[in-house]
Amino acid sequence: MALPTETVYGLAADARNEKALAQVFAIKGRPLLDPLIVHVLDLAALAEVAEPDPRLAKLAHLWPGPLTVVLRRKSGVPDLVTAGKSTVAVRIPAHPLFREVLRLAGCPLAAPSANPFGYVSPTKAEHVRTSLGEGCPWIVDGGACQHGLESTILDLSAPDRARLLRPGPVSLETLRELLGEVEVITRAASPHAAQDAPGMLERHYSPATRVALFPHGTLPVIANLRSAILFIGRRAAPPANADVFLLSESGSVEEAAHNLFDLLRQLDARGYATIHAELAAPAGLGAAYNDRLTRAAAR
Repeated sequence: MALPTETVYGLAADARNEKALAQVFAIKGRPLLDPLIVHVLDLAALAEVAEPDPRLAKLAHLWPGPLTVVLRRKSGVPDLVTAGKSTVAVRIPAHPLFREVLRLAGCPLAAPSANPFGYVSPTKAEHVRTSLGEGCPWIVDGGACQHGLESTILDLSAPDRARLLRPGPVSLETLRELLGEVEVITRAASPHAAQDAPGMLERHYSPATRVALFPHGTLPVIANLRSAILFIGRRAAPPANADVFLLSESGSVEEAAHNLFDLLRQLDARGYATIHAELAAPAGLGAAYNDRLTRAAAR
């Protein structure tokens, strides 16, 4: 079943049911080396699938919300969820519809993004219908997702270190204020081995159309081909030989992140030779925004 979260839509299955989990991998075309995030209702439910860490007390006010934490797994969590590793990624989501399904199901739900593996994540129910079709007959429509980018992933599986594995709506700056030193490891050590967390492969979140990036506050150089330009906010004298699209009238990174995947999907269907996308200033949510665009542009 496809369910809305505050980040993106997820393709949810009982995290203890290996047959259901195998269907998730099959529907998405997802490699088994990429682990799944387990969604739970509260800290008590988290303790049923992962070994709690004392540092969670410093993060508790961020839940329910867009933070995923990697912890030591407990027995009973299938290897399909964890890519065979001894850790499990867990999140307490905030979206009321997802939380209601968790309550009614009475079990943890593994839920990667509800789209073909590697493609742009879905932030609306129509995105799920378009990209998965009959492969996902059940979709709960909760409207557009609040954040539009996937959750922050923080690795606390080792007692003496904290690692940021994927930037997201909960910023690195916030995590360092709460925990002290947080190491940044956002690239997979090997694309052919079991991953520490989802979203670490170099190429991900990618439309079929080529994506080219340009620095924040500058103008791109456009070839004489049919191109689109994504600006975070308004720019004086944009290039005349391309179609211009604004992710935010005011230049808000939060609004730009909310709209990014939806607009990438729209432009991918219009036959452009290239989508030129403006990077954000790298602080706060800008780091997550830039991370998704950088992976979308990788070839």
